[in-house]
Amino acid sequence: MNKSGAGELQQRLGRARRVAVLTGAGVSAESGVPTFRGADGLWRKYRAEDLATPEAFRRDPKLVWEWYDWRRQLIARCQPNPAHQAIAFLERRSQDFLLITQNVDGLHRLAGSIRMVELHGNIWRVRCLEEGKTTENLDVPLQAIPPRCECGGLLRPDVVWFGEALPPEALQEAFDAAESCDVLLVVGTSAVVQPAASLPMVARRRGAYVVEVNLEPTPLTSLANESHHGKAAEILPRLLAFDSAFRNPHSAFEGPGGPCSP
Repeated sequence: MNKSGAGELQQRLGRARRVAVLTGAGVSAESGVPTFRGADGLWRKYRAEDLATPEAFRRDPKLVWEWYDWRRQLIARCQPNPAHQAIAFLERRSQDFLLITQNVDGLHRLAGSIRMVELHGNIWRVRCLEEGKTTENLDVPLQAIPPRCECGGLLRPDVVWFGEALPPEALQEAFDAAESCDVLLVVGTSAVVQPAASLPMVARRRGAYVVEVNLEPTPLTSLANESHHGKAAEILPRLLAFDSAFRNPHSAFEGPGGPCSP
């Protein structure tokens, strides 16, 4: 059943012991982050599917890192939008909360989100191919391409590439949250890319109240308890009563996470 009001959701959230949120590229797009895929995602005549692979990195790590350096510079100019901020506010008011995101841009963390699983990694982290250790790298632009670890080993972006499996620990945490949550918000995702697309179905079968917020209808629309179509940055704050909380000087929410300039 689809509803347009926020009353039922607010009541459910008030009673919920566990709340989960699943976000996708639509949330980032409203902050101006390009998708880097499709016809508008071409870079030097290369497609993302041709660059974001282990084979491409083995063949030409410099080329792949030049693309990621360009991406990082674009993302660094973006800011968290009200949807990111509303989700961070929801975390602060929830007893048990987990944000599951398919985005790698780090905007959720800048907005104040803490308890999260980044299914596809984070573009601001690098992993040493020799030692396997992961570290943060916020250089914009990169000081050297390709960057190297202190040990001399080659670094790669700590993201999941085409042909690679999602981190099993992150995936398990995401499915555990879907199975145990009382409310699941699905925001800015097409709900077609597996395995993340299965999370709302799992939550629904387990009795969770599932709410979709997306620019247009998806395969989840007919299955969700509520579906709201339009911009997440406009709809989500209203659904979560974020605007009034933000204006309240006694609110626990401290405001925007600041500009996206890692």
